[in-house]
Parts: sequence; C-alpha cells; structure tokens
Amino acid sequence: MQIQINSDRNIQADERLAEFVRETLQNKLSRFADHVTRIEVHLSDENGNTKHDGNDKRCLLEARPEGMEPVAITEHAATVGQAVTGAADKMQRKLSSAIGKLRDKHTRAGSPDFSEPEPAEPVE
Repeated sequence: MQIQINSDRNIQADERLAEFVRETLQNKLSRFADHVTRIEVHLSDENGNTKHDGNDKRCLLEARPEGMEPVAITEHAATVGQAVTGAADKMQRKLSSAIGKLRDKHTRAGSPDFSEPEPAEPVE
C-alpha cells in the first residue's frame, strides 16, 4: 500500500509529520493492504496560519481499492494530528463497509442456490 502525502503552503510537511501520517495510516488500515493500492493524503489549513481558532485543519484521504472506484473522506480538526487520526478512523470504517459489501456480492454470486433442497441420498 503506497502512501502519498501532499500539503498546502500553510502546513509544514517535514519528515516527522510524514512519518506520523504513515504510521497512523498503516496502523489503522493495514488489514486492507491487500485491497488498497494507494492512499493519497491532502493536508491543508483552511484559513491559513493567521487564525488559530476552530477546526481549520483539514485532512482529505483518498483510497484506491482494487476493482472499485476511489473512496474519499474528509476530517476537520483543531490540529493536523487530530485531523489525520480522525480521517484514518473514518477511512477504516468506510473501507470496512465497502470491501465487506464487495465480498458479500462475490460470495452470493459464487454460492449455490439454496432455495430448493437437494434430493436426499438413499440410506442402505
């Protein structure tokens, strides 16, 4: 699972932040590693560095699962760390639901029809 990190000019994306983002996403989303080829992370400060009030830090995650349309979520928080953690939690729930539905669809398509019972073998 490849993780690509992007930030706007108001977020200082140093190696420490990149490592935090990678570790957080790998911890939360590792069980989807066989299904997701890439995750794009977009970090931004919506009102710039001039104001420090409210939930102005945004983390947008876009996951690209194999055989599915990309899945995207957004989380706003007071800090970049909180936004990343919240976004990872949301993505975990969304991927779990989306991949679970895909599995259910494939299981139903490949399973035999149990609406009519099979004739019983005679017992000797």
